[in-house]
Amino acid sequence: MAKIKMNPIVEMDGDEMTRVIWQAIKDELLSPFVELNTEYYDLGLPNRDATGDKVTVDAAEAAKRLHVAVKCATITPNAQRVEEYKLHEMWKSPNATIRAALDGTVFRAPIMTDRIKPVVSTWEAPITIARHAYGDVYKATEYRVPGPGRAELVFTGEDGESFRKTVYDYECAGVLQSMFNKDSSIEAFARSCFEYALSVRQDLWFSTKDTISKQYDQTFKFIFQRIFDQEYAEKFAAAGIEYFYTLIDDAVARVIRSKGGFIWACKNYDGDVMSDMVSTAFGSLAMMTSVLVSPDGNFEYEAAHGTVTRHYYRYLKGEETSTNPVATIFAWSGALRKRGELDGNAPLAAFADRLEKAVLDTINAGVMTGDLALLCPDPDVRKVSTTGFLKAVRERLEK
Repeated sequence: MAKIKMNPIVEMDGDEMTRVIWQAIKDELLSPFVELNTEYYDLGLPNRDATGDKVTVDAAEAAKRLHVAVKCATITPNAQRVEEYKLHEMWKSPNATIRAALDGTVFRAPIMTDRIKPVVSTWEAPITIARHAYGDVYKATEYRVPGPGRAELVFTGEDGESFRKTVYDYECAGVLQSMFNKDSSIEAFARSCFEYALSVRQDLWFSTKDTISKQYDQTFKFIFQRIFDQEYAEKFAAAGIEYFYTLIDDAVARVIRSKGGFIWACKNYDGDVMSDMVSTAFGSLAMMTSVLVSPDGNFEYEAAHGTVTRHYYRYLKGEETSTNPVATIFAWSGALRKRGELDGNAPLAAFADRLEKAVLDTINAGVMTGDLALLCPDPDVRKVSTTGFLKAVRERLEK
């Protein structure tokens, strides 16, 4: 068969075990069937350090130019990583840099199979997490307070200083952090959530902690409500879906008691944490799709999990690993499908569908990596290595 041709997408390579799996997926499941056309950026930590993280900025700009990107999991370094990789500095999250550049919203949903049942018995349908992808703790300014002194929050307007307030009078050493967000990004977040809810005809929940954060979180709440009332109330009513706001702690309780099948919009950090909780309860962190959608029509697909460091160290010792590659496969399939949809390339979009079906059929046939095998009580389950799983998927894809 002739390989499927395609227009270019942005390819962002990553770190550790997911970098290894990234190449294996291309070799085993993509290149034999598609003439892969990518604009490649190495976002592995050594190259980010060598370029002063310019490569991350360049990759984000490329995503805005080509409109579709696919990203491998990357390391956000802490102090231990700085020492391990001999970094020049503790670079910020590459995901945060890309999200800020695209000003997008991250939508994450579990990948469900017949064989793996959710831990929460009431869940019957996927819960999609809509995560604001700008600001907050990911762009925070931090300071290690060395000793006694006064910390102040100061804002200076264009016409001179207009706000100054004491944060805390330190009597000893401590820490200090300042976060920010802006109305334009929150408005883009709200509209993305409302539009997505309409496109899939699902209820939209939004939660913050405005009872405690009476300016920061309350601003999110007010902007969402204003935009809904002015632009989306009638559309939601016509679609037979609803939007409601609740406190984050109440939302957690409601989610656990729900049947699923809705979108849960969260601020940046809340969405990070809750997407891991939801994906784990549905089965595995490696069984979740993740796509960053910008208001001006740019899409970046990625796996929602990390770089699987523990497995990577075993891999370096020559040991066989059973790392689940499903989320990374679905990142590629999502990007290829979107490229096909934007270009009217039906064969490419159809290949993405077949690839995902081959993955799910393989799991439903009882062939699984270790994380899923532990969750499946059926006696006919066969645990395989990462390589074994990819080969099993390829066999189905070829058929």
